[in-house]
Amino acid sequence: MWSLGLWCSRPRVETGVRGLKLSVARATVVVERWWQVPLPKEGKPARLHPRRHRVYRLVEDTKTAPPEKLQVLLTQTVPKLGDRGEVVEVKKSLARNRLLPQGLAVYASPHNLDALQRDQRQRQEGKPEERTQTPSGERTVALLRGSALTVRMKNNVEWQLSKEVVCRHFLKELRLSVPPEAVRIPDEPITRWGEYWCEVTVNGVDTVRLPMSVVQFERLKTRRYKLWLSHQEPAGAQTERDGEGER
Repeated sequence: MWSLGLWCSRPRVETGVRGLKLSVARATVVVERWWQVPLPKEGKPARLHPRRHRVYRLVEDTKTAPPEKLQVLLTQTVPKLGDRGEVVEVKKSLARNRLLPQGLAVYASPHNLDALQRDQRQRQEGKPEERTQTPSGERTVALLRGSALTVRMKNNVEWQLSKEVVCRHFLKELRLSVPPEAVRIPDEPITRWGEYWCEVTVNGVDTVRLPMSVVQFERLKTRRYKLWLSHQEPAGAQTERDGEGER
């Protein structure tokens, strides 16, 4: 029988000391006695066994425990972390050293969460001129303004372009998930290939019109082969010119 002489000291709280930490230290080891100490009689000290009550079992080792996370509410868009208005979990050191001092986030307290819900409700239910676009919505609008949509339709069946088909091509071509109610296409039925337009309303605030080309459907292997041929033609022409120069 051997005993493990481990002991834990509680943090001593002193008034007027700067840098006081109320959280558990990272090197703290939590243990408990292997055998419980019997309750003593009233007014008498507990009777400890000289060997048995000096054996402990490990309950928690904070040195190997994963670091605790802190929930914060972002007040501005932070790259690789989230957009304004999102609740994210970050390391305490990141929150206390960068996000909170720089005003990029606030604590996710009930008061701040209620204020966020009121702001979101005002954006959705307010007048159109009073609504404001979200940061992610602004990036989506910028992407749409610089893009063009290509819709590929087959030629062996009769077809008519619909909003659902346009939404599927938005997801396939531009990696954007667009609901059908946010898309507007020409009123006249589109049953032939050609150049058209479509409008997308982002969050009910901004509407973007972008060109839409309806072309013949081709398999991916065929498109790659045609692209390869287009790259080979300039190379072949350059080789012919080089041969004529040598002559």
